[in-house]
Amino acid sequence: MKRLGTDYIDILLLHRPDTLMEPEEVAEAFSILHSSGKIRNFGVSNFNPMQIELLSKYLNQRLIVNQLQFSIVHTGMIDFGFNVNMKVDQAINRDGSVLEYCRLKGITIQAWSPFQYGFFEGTFLGNEKFKELNEKIDEIAIQKGVPSIAIPIAWILRHPAKIQAIVGTTNPARLKDICKAADIELTREEWYALYRSAGNKLP
Repeated sequence: MKRLGTDYIDILLLHRPDTLMEPEEVAEAFSILHSSGKIRNFGVSNFNPMQIELLSKYLNQRLIVNQLQFSIVHTGMIDFGFNVNMKVDQAINRDGSVLEYCRLKGITIQAWSPFQYGFFEGTFLGNEKFKELNEKIDEIAIQKGVPSIAIPIAWILRHPAKIQAIVGTTNPARLKDICKAADIELTREEWYALYRSAGNKLP
């Protein structure tokens, strides 16, 4: 913490579930950190609903965040909801309805790697593999007079779950362009057009 120049951390996250995790031990560690004043809040990353329920049973503190991969090209959390009662691959519930669960429990979803596709294969921005998507992003960006990089973030922010986007960059100008997403209001038509242009299908 000295190296960070702070006496406390706002939120400490458990990154990815550990199948050997003893929730009682985690709860004890959380209590020690919280009572010492070093950690103010706690959250998790990549946990499904039942993993959160199991851990929460032993905690004295409420989990306030779940960081999950989510982007315009990584849409599993919403694909399932679109395809209920359909005989398609997207109808498979792979994450335990984590989006709806977090909304019901008041847990904020933070979307990590919002520009990434695949398993760390790179960004979809300007990528020929996503030609239709990039054309639609550029089209909407021009219409709204904003940088193209802000549109995929605006797409995430448009969801009523009030998802927060986690971005990282060493370029202040790029960060400034990304932050313009907060002032962009995508219409329903624009939101769904972006979703479809990424190769996603609607029933």
